[in-house]
Amino acid sequence: MNTDIRRRAFLTGATLAGVGALAACTSNEEPPPAAATAPQGAQDAPGKRVTVGFAGPQADHGWLNAITVNARAEAQRHSDVELVVAEGSNDAATQSAQIDALINRKVDVLVVLPADGKQLTPAGRKAMDAGIPVINLDRIFDSPQAYRTWVGGDNYRMGVNAGNYIGQQLKGQGTVLELAGIDTLELTAQRTQGFDDALANYPGIRKVGRAAAEFTVPTGQARMAELLQAHPQFNAIWNHDDDQGVGALQAVRQAGRSDFLMVGGAGSKAAMEAIKSDNSVLKATVLYPPTMAASAVRLARLLGQAKGVSDLAEQEIPASVTTFSAVVTKENVDKYLPVSFE
Repeated sequence: MNTDIRRRAFLTGATLAGVGALAACTSNEEPPPAAATAPQGAQDAPGKRVTVGFAGPQADHGWLNAITVNARAEAQRHSDVELVVAEGSNDAATQSAQIDALINRKVDVLVVLPADGKQLTPAGRKAMDAGIPVINLDRIFDSPQAYRTWVGGDNYRMGVNAGNYIGQQLKGQGTVLELAGIDTLELTAQRTQGFDDALANYPGIRKVGRAAAEFTVPTGQARMAELLQAHPQFNAIWNHDDDQGVGALQAVRQAGRSDFLMVGGAGSKAAMEAIKSDNSVLKATVLYPPTMAASAVRLARLLGQAKGVSDLAEQEIPASVTTFSAVVTKENVDKYLPVSFE
């Protein structure tokens, strides 16, 4: 990722009745920072112009904002891509209406990060039935008939890697806590399952407490304070999300605690800088990179141009792409700082 790209505004507004603002961006201007700007490949030569519709939840925390930043910046890299961005919404009915508007606009490809995969499955099916390929980003639809390709993180492996790191740091002995994300999301269940399965490899380690926050600073602080009060002694905690981790660390400081280690999740810039400084209980974070949005736009462009991925033998775009949940520590943080998010 090129981190010295200068920031500039590049959105032009458009309005669709009843569904809020849509913004179109083309690539004749420089992309903002925090974008996935991998080296150009054989398929980057300009081709048929592709209009990509993008619909996602409201950017109510840093990771979701970084998703939209990465999508827009990737579109800016390509002179043959127009990205039409629907206003983010956490309401399934509103997001469904936005997808309807993008279908009616006859975009070539649709990239959707659904607020709720189950509730938005019919909207994905509708687009596919209309002949518009759907790239399902992150939160997965209930049916593969609702999307052409899924691009997302490995939530289960995220939990596994966090659990194994903690197990190794504790040398197989001790007690741990878990500060999860939103419990109604399937991804939270997958992260917890991976964490529990990894801890099963360390019979001397017991998970003695768990609480669920909501990916926000206030809920992270509140739930962490409750865990600290309920557990005056423990050795490690895994926090699923670095945004809520800001609040969790505030609670730790307020409690004057430094007798355990903490592992974060997602890979925010604040978390990586804390890991690099090594001045808090936060010693590692497990990546869930928002650069997946750039990959989704890149694949949408190739789908719209009937191209494959140049480094693969197959002529078609893969049906799924799963990012890897690397563990970021003080030893390797400089490698991953360029892909962190605000």
